[in-house]
Amino acid sequence: MRPFIDKDFLLQTETAKVLYHDYAAKMPIYDYHCHLDPREIYENKRYKNITELWLYGDHYKWRAMRANGIEEYYITGDADDYEKFVKWAETVEKLIGNPLYHWTHLELKRYFHVDTILKSSTAKEIWENCNQIIQDPEYSARRLIEQSNVVLIGTTDDPMDDLHYHKLLQEDQEFSTTVLPTFRPDIIMAIHQTQSWTEYVGKLGKLTEIEITDFNSLMQALEIRIDYFNEIGCKLSDHSLETVVYEPATLEELDMIVQKSLNNVPISIKENNQFLTQLLVNLGKAYHKRDWVMQYHIGALRNVNSRLFRAIGANVGVDSFRDGPIAIPLSQLLDELDQKQQLPKTILYGLNPKDNEMLAAMAGNFQEGGIPSKVQFGSAWWFNDHIDGMETQMKVLGNLGLLSRFIGMLTDSRSFLSYSRHEYFRRILCNIIGNWVENGEYPNDLAWLDQIVQDISYNNAQKYFNFHLKSSPMSFVQ
Repeated sequence: MRPFIDKDFLLQTETAKVLYHDYAAKMPIYDYHCHLDPREIYENKRYKNITELWLYGDHYKWRAMRANGIEEYYITGDADDYEKFVKWAETVEKLIGNPLYHWTHLELKRYFHVDTILKSSTAKEIWENCNQIIQDPEYSARRLIEQSNVVLIGTTDDPMDDLHYHKLLQEDQEFSTTVLPTFRPDIIMAIHQTQSWTEYVGKLGKLTEIEITDFNSLMQALEIRIDYFNEIGCKLSDHSLETVVYEPATLEELDMIVQKSLNNVPISIKENNQFLTQLLVNLGKAYHKRDWVMQYHIGALRNVNSRLFRAIGANVGVDSFRDGPIAIPLSQLLDELDQKQQLPKTILYGLNPKDNEMLAAMAGNFQEGGIPSKVQFGSAWWFNDHIDGMETQMKVLGNLGLLSRFIGMLTDSRSFLSYSRHEYFRRILCNIIGNWVENGEYPNDLAWLDQIVQDISYNNAQKYFNFHLKSSPMSFVQ
């Protein structure tokens, strides 16, 4: 019987062990999509205790605690931080089969040197040990990033963000990690939320000094913000597409839709889809013009528990995934951009695993000579971010595309401890390849295999995005 999370955790073959320890583990981290706060990075935030670092804002953990019957008072309520930590420890005991069990103990091991299993009986000991380490002045947001050998962080940013802290981070030569913004226009896309959309567009108009009265003036204002992001080094956009639609419209129809919303007149489903279609097409063209990468996160069904949404707000762990068909409208959307040779590099992420094969096949339809895997089937996301989900995503990509050109893992997280998920991913990757080799399904050519795992771990993303890094990668710290 092997010990829990030993050095060969998740590595089932000798080939997998060699690939991980000698090659994948040494690669730096290119975290091109996350939800970290650039202000916390610039100010080098320190934490008062493990609960603040670990449980604040982590809806993955909140969701598990609710499933364990924990009262909301101990999750997002007014309980003190120690009480919340104890309730999390009680939940960890019940997490067999859940990736949170692995992530929790990887983070304890890598960042706190704690090998003790977290449970009710050890909660007090681990609380005290972790909090003692947290008091060290060196234990801070930047130190966690540097310790993890992260060379690039792509945050997620509203189009009207002034990017103040991104500018300060770029000027700070003492911090070697590159932190770049990502353009995410979620509110502009939500035109069906008439009142909040109208208020937002009013602010956008003032910021850009554009009188927004129709579709073209809206796009003009957005392009001004795209250019502003571009000046700060942004080369990446992101779109949350709860579903994918394709409903063409004339400019006159689009103008009418915008004017209705500006006057707080509700729009129809068809009008919403017409607006969203042309908005995504025009934005795609703008990204292509500036050599940006476009991300589509597809299939979230958000805030389904209206009671908790009203009480606590969004992003609290009451989301799921949609199951509607998306292949036809997605193909039409990508094809409209591709016909005019204005399709930017694009990453397709699917939340519903039923869409894996469809998305991998769709990516293959829109490739282009000179750009290896221009359209990517993105990494396992959110509800798929576990062993089975990662294995499935990579095997589907291997079956239908080029796994060797895959740009690899991202954290998609608000936590500075989530970089252990890159280790998790790399171990799973090496185990998949190791099994193929030892089953006689792929040649035992170590020189080529090491290149594949290093490419997927880091090199492919670095070449695909081609961001300008502040410094060369550091040696790996394990």
